[in-house]
Amino acid sequence: MAMRILLDTHVLLWWLSGNEAVSIPARAAIADEDNDTFISAASAWEIAIKFKLGKLPTATSLADDIEGAIGRHGFLALPISILDAQRAGSLPLHHKDPFDRMLIAQAQSERLTLISNERLFDRYGVVRLW
Repeated sequence: MAMRILLDTHVLLWWLSGNEAVSIPARAAIADEDNDTFISAASAWEIAIKFKLGKLPTATSLADDIEGAIGRHGFLALPISILDAQRAGSLPLHHKDPFDRMLIAQAQSERLTLISNERLFDRYGVVRLW
């Protein structure tokens, strides 16, 4: 059965670099062409900021063309809406990272399975695959 999935930023980075830290079930879901795989604008923002701060020094080509990179992998862009921002800001403070809070809010509102190794996400009632 096809799924609609949202990749956490670290999962996107690991996937694009071929890092085998991505779990086997997560890899299978991402590789399954029947699934719709979304990348949030929040992840693009996070990558751009972390690259600029020197935290992702090997991600030059990705930081220069995030949209192209996700398109080449058949991933779909997920924009951030005003309602997403409101929802993210209203979430309980189990997790304080604003990028992760946005991913949680989008997974909730769009009914997406969030692919992440972050167990703390489970406290928000999202469907998480790892």
